[in-house]
Amino acid sequence: MFGFPQALDEQDMDGGGESEQAMLPSSLTMDYQGSKPNGAIHGFDMNSGLSVCEHLRVIPRVTRHLLSNPVFSCITLAACMEIAVVAGFAAFLGKYLEQQFNLTTSSANQLLGMTAIPCACLGIFLGGLLVKKLNLSALGAVRMAMMVNLVSTACYVSFLFLGCDTGPVAGVTVAYGNETLLSWQRPESACINNCNCYTASVSPVCGSNGITYLSACFAGCTKPVSVEGNPDSNLTGCTCISSSSEDAVALPGKCPSPGCQQAFLTFLCVICVCSMIGAMAQTPSVIILIRTVSPELKSYALGVLFLLLRLIGFIPPPLIFGMGIDSTCLFWSSVCGEKGACMLYDNVAYRHLYVSIAIVLKSSAFILYTTTWQCLRKNYRKYIKNSEGYLTPTELFASNVTLDNLGKEITQNPANRTKFIYNLEDQEMCDNMESVL
Repeated sequence: MFGFPQALDEQDMDGGGESEQAMLPSSLTMDYQGSKPNGAIHGFDMNSGLSVCEHLRVIPRVTRHLLSNPVFSCITLAACMEIAVVAGFAAFLGKYLEQQFNLTTSSANQLLGMTAIPCACLGIFLGGLLVKKLNLSALGAVRMAMMVNLVSTACYVSFLFLGCDTGPVAGVTVAYGNETLLSWQRPESACINNCNCYTASVSPVCGSNGITYLSACFAGCTKPVSVEGNPDSNLTGCTCISSSSEDAVALPGKCPSPGCQQAFLTFLCVICVCSMIGAMAQTPSVIILIRTVSPELKSYALGVLFLLLRLIGFIPPPLIFGMGIDSTCLFWSSVCGEKGACMLYDNVAYRHLYVSIAIVLKSSAFILYTTTWQCLRKNYRKYIKNSEGYLTPTELFASNVTLDNLGKEITQNPANRTKFIYNLEDQEMCDNMESVL
């Protein structure tokens, strides 16, 4: 039920427990050999249990050994870049939907929970399924990661064109009573001189003139009028909108942008595809990492991977995205004369900067995947430590494997290969065949 194997293979081990070299690959084992007899190292018996200090002494050299492997380093950094996109882009995606498409916080979070997250889970499953069904080698896995990265990057590029403009906002993007509303400063328009409008938070209203006002107070509205069947109230007597009482009307919320609804539906479809395809790169990355290190270093290599994912992939990206988003703010709230939170953003600058950071991270991951592919392509056997020497069924009969050397390490020589058709039902051919090459 939990996916555990029915039985575990018993490995031949020395009688005294694990040695100090159990964590080391063969290339580093000799560095820890001492000159004392009976395998004693600095007064420590290798057949006794390891103390904490001895474990700590091994860790720096093993870590240096792992990071000196260019394939391990590149694939780990590529995974960090991929996670950085998730940690930074997804962390502010709800806020992005609110600003770009005028959604409420609850609506934005519900849509993300029902679309992007399930698609990402499906992508992880499909990535593992493809690796298994296609029987991908490490080289094939990195090709798959490169292709998936390219497609997901193309999806992010499309986000640059899917969004809504800020629209005209009185005192911010358009003239407001012969004055311009500066950052975290109160407007000094004649229509609201005696209103003492509150700037700690804003509740935008849409005027009948098609201009958005930061609040009913900033529009100069004096009284609400309830409409039967509508929980929201129309605002009348808005002197900043029009001098005519009939036209001086405002509605709660920002003024709608033309084509915004269609852009939102397209964005929702693309974010689902992007989440699913982007998540498909996770399994190939782990497969490459595991096959690149020695069997005795698998668990430690995974530990280094997840440590770097948290240090590089989860901590800096939200800070970088947050600083970029703050730089696009048009109007800051003020509390007791001090600058507070941002109340209004430049949607175009917000969209371009927010998506561009994600594209840069995805492009960095692609460069690292490409470097990994080049290293494996030029010297595959040097970097693959986890014995991909087991032949697939399609390779078995195109090799020089015989019953005598089956299971032994042999040298592949394409010049000595013999191609033939082996029919399991033809016993006569089997009896007369002298060798299987």
